[in-house]
Amino acid sequence: MPSRTTGGTGHVATTKTAPHDSAEHEDTEAGGGAEEGRRLDSPLLLTLLLLTAVMFQDPIRGALAAPVMQSWMTVFVAVMVQALPFLVLGVLLSAAIAVFVPPSFFARALPKHPALAVPVAGAAGAVLPGCECASVPVAGALVRRGVTPAAALAFLLSAPAINPIVLTATAVAFPGNPEMVLARFVASLLVACSMGWLWHRLGRADWLRPPERTSYEGQGRGPAFWGSVRHDVTHAGGFLVIGAMAAATLKAMVPADWLGLAAGHPVLSVLVLAVLAVLLSLCSEADAFVAASLTQFSLTARLTFLVVGPMIDLKLFAMQAGTFGRAFALRFAPATFALAVAVSALTGTVLL
Repeated sequence: MPSRTTGGTGHVATTKTAPHDSAEHEDTEAGGGAEEGRRLDSPLLLTLLLLTAVMFQDPIRGALAAPVMQSWMTVFVAVMVQALPFLVLGVLLSAAIAVFVPPSFFARALPKHPALAVPVAGAAGAVLPGCECASVPVAGALVRRGVTPAAALAFLLSAPAINPIVLTATAVAFPGNPEMVLARFVASLLVACSMGWLWHRLGRADWLRPPERTSYEGQGRGPAFWGSVRHDVTHAGGFLVIGAMAAATLKAMVPADWLGLAAGHPVLSVLVLAVLAVLLSLCSEADAFVAASLTQFSLTARLTFLVVGPMIDLKLFAMQAGTFGRAFALRFAPATFALAVAVSALTGTVLL
């Protein structure tokens, strides 16, 4: 039936309620309810996965017993065990910076001009006793606290390579070649500062997108600190797992005999160890001992291994993409790799 309504002007308006509109609304609600019912929540999905694993436990056990899978699991666990303590350290430092350090501190500590702030931030990387997994969340916190991205990126690259623990490990791993410590320090700092200046010159703001953070305004410092820790562990930890899985897969697939073929060629040996550093994804505090064991390669090639690894590897690429965005990682990682190879080769030629 039509309904009649009278407006304030005295005109009469006639409206009709279409029966099919009501039916369509009911169908939409029913479809939405059915879709809600079909949606899988996390506990149900986990239960289904566990049941599937129990049902197919014999084939799964046989697959895991294969030598390739055992090698894969060994590398994956090794990367995770090496990286997790320093990831947690970086997350704690990141939360401390976000909650306890006022933004005005960085304005006072760093020069105002980005070109001057870059070497100061790069040299400050010598203070952090951690590896690359710690530097990524700390650099993200610096950007969020207003530090110029060029300086934060210089810190990100230098901290894992020139801190006291890494340099001490390098000295222990190369007792007969003390110049390797100086060469690693010089090459790594040069690459870090050069990438910071390059980003200041050519980088664009829309390439660098740190993830949105939950606001902790109005909370006490304790809840805000632990809320920031939980956020960073969940976020960065997931990308660390992805990077460790990729490193383990490639390590299990690359034949060891290929290294011996490349060791005799000066240029090829540098490139091979640079690529190997990316694929192995070693912790920067353990990579010196691996480099020392590659005695068939020249000192310059092994220096390249030590400079490239802490700056760009599979787990780092995944973590950088998760922290600063994929557009950033796709541009920053290849440029860092190319510059690290060139600078380490030149430094090795001069100092080694």
